[in-house]
Amino acid sequence: MDNPIPQQPGQTPGLIQRNKNLIKGFMISFLILALLIPTFFITDLIRERQYRNEEVKKEISAQWGNEQTLSGPVLVIPYLQPEKSDDGKISKNKRHAFFLPDVLNVTGSLTPEYRARSTIFKLIVYTSNLKLNGSFNQIPFTKLGIPLEDLLLSEAFMVYSISDYTGIQQQLKLDWDGKYYDYNPGGNSVSIFEKNLHTLLPLNAEDLSKPHTFSMNIQLRGSERIQFTPVGKSTEVNINAKWPYPDFEGKTLPKYTIQDSSFQAGWKAFDLNREFPQQWKESQEIKLSGSDFGVHLIQPLDNYAKTSRTVKYAILVIMLTFVIYFFIEVFQKKNVHAVQYVLIGFALCIFYTLLLSISEYTSYPFAYISSAAATILLITLYTRSVFGSNQTAGIFGAFLTLLYVFIYILIQLQDGALLTGSIGLFIILSAIMYFSRKIDWNGSSTPVRK
Repeated sequence: MDNPIPQQPGQTPGLIQRNKNLIKGFMISFLILALLIPTFFITDLIRERQYRNEEVKKEISAQWGNEQTLSGPVLVIPYLQPEKSDDGKISKNKRHAFFLPDVLNVTGSLTPEYRARSTIFKLIVYTSNLKLNGSFNQIPFTKLGIPLEDLLLSEAFMVYSISDYTGIQQQLKLDWDGKYYDYNPGGNSVSIFEKNLHTLLPLNAEDLSKPHTFSMNIQLRGSERIQFTPVGKSTEVNINAKWPYPDFEGKTLPKYTIQDSSFQAGWKAFDLNREFPQQWKESQEIKLSGSDFGVHLIQPLDNYAKTSRTVKYAILVIMLTFVIYFFIEVFQKKNVHAVQYVLIGFALCIFYTLLLSISEYTSYPFAYISSAAATILLITLYTRSVFGSNQTAGIFGAFLTLLYVFIYILIQLQDGALLTGSIGLFIILSAIMYFSRKIDWNGSSTPVRK
């Protein structure tokens, strides 16, 4: 702590002496801006750790199973399409007709768990046990204007899509009218899905006009998200899981109940809710993915995102801390050296590295409280040594505590963060303007009006 140089009686204060408060204010403003540089490095460090976390998640999901999208089944019947060539000759080329089921029901459960490469980086994965069943009332080939004699019924097949084969845990079998057919990957000319599973399903003319039933059992691993394509004219999906943090996605929202440790959700969609038809020819460009719906198993706390949001308030914390320190310095007529301001600023910056490192091993609230408590205690004890007053240190420590509590409330809020922050900053600025009235910025002998 510096001691002011005593002024001799009758001596006129110099330019620097008269404007020392103003100069000190500019110096503090410069330090506040300079201390933003470490916060930029801390932000980069958060991004680096977050990027590493995403890399580990991709490595785990590549081995366990990625996010899964289940689409189908779709009945495909090849047919011969008469086409005229450039030389005027008419030839018949093989094309495909696609038919969707009238009823599709999916019921089952997800068993979530954490998979981790270390105690820091973790990914939510699941094992699903699903029962799929439905029916075709008939095969409406006449709606596509295809003559019966042009249908290649013996080459008909069923297509089903699972976005990541890695997660398949058992041989997939189609139960079609009581007969079982094994699915095989790829191997056909149909490309309505990025990844196809297909099974040959020979039909005859009588099969076209009668109803058919089908069913499948699916054991599947995946990561974080599972989605379904509503290919049925009427589609119902019912899923339950022992996970209390679901995020329901897609154009169709479910009816759901969420309990302390689990959720149940039921979707119901009709052909009128989607953008693709019930049957179509190969020549039509049809995309089935736009109507997917499902559930995302989210982690209860995204520590990296919250830590990143916390760093954005660094300028506010540093500025208010320095302003209060400056007020105490002026009112108590004691000089605080620039180096002491820098040390306090570094202590405020270290709070964010503590928060980041601790939050990787524990919850964000515990990391925030422990990091804030350590920082407040350090700066309060240092303030006591600078000003030599327990009362001053106690008041400053209480201010810091309120400031960190205020920031924590803003981090926890979502929609109301802007409103609460704006009102809080307005109150703080009003208090600063009120107390700044008592500071003699010009160094004159005229008393400041209270």
